[in-house]
Amino acid sequence: MMYSAPVSAETVPKTLPFRYLAVDGPIGVGKTTLVDMLCKRFEGVRMLEDVDNPFLADFYKDRPGTAFQTELYFLLTRYKQQLETSQQELFQRLLLADYTFPKNRIFAYLNLTDDELMLFDKLFSLLEPQVPTPDLILYLVADADTCLDRIRRRGRPFEREMSRDYITQLIDAYNHYYYHYKATPLLVVDTRHLDFTSRAEDFEELVHQLQRQIRGTEHFVTVRG
Repeated sequence: MMYSAPVSAETVPKTLPFRYLAVDGPIGVGKTTLVDMLCKRFEGVRMLEDVDNPFLADFYKDRPGTAFQTELYFLLTRYKQQLETSQQELFQRLLLADYTFPKNRIFAYLNLTDDELMLFDKLFSLLEPQVPTPDLILYLVADADTCLDRIRRRGRPFEREMSRDYITQLIDAYNHYYYHYKATPLLVVDTRHLDFTSRAEDFEELVHQLQRQIRGTEHFVTVRG
């Protein structure tokens, strides 16, 4: 377990010791906001997932058949984006993504039937080896109430149908996946009491941790007086 002390912006170097950082976590945890802030600080390239999935609104309304369409669309668009962006930018500038490619499998296992999952897994297994691996994954965690509050505040119309039970199941699925994760260095950040946009010290403490050499799985814990 790792505890942090307040850090000022002046003491933090202007570079990060890696070329590709992926930020992951359940819906509403704050991935895109953090990627935007890190890109601004380090003049990086953003790789943001396409949220304009034409099947997503019907999926949240629980219409039959839309789960498979939704997950297949996400899988193929993310695959295309990962290849195109990495070929252009990965070895030139810092690349920051607000998702990881394996999140496709997390959502598929949660949402698809056994027959659908069998087909999805076959396609995923063909595509995944071609996708670049991040140098570090930043896994943001929060409870269901925190995520739902942030979802409501950002006000995306298609997310209004999202239930607390679904968010809870999704958080459990993420936690299970990353509990067993070993593929890359992993920094787990509990965001329940952090506000990167309103409290500059929260963001600076996180940036300070990203400057270190992270090995295996580590946890970032902020201690307040």
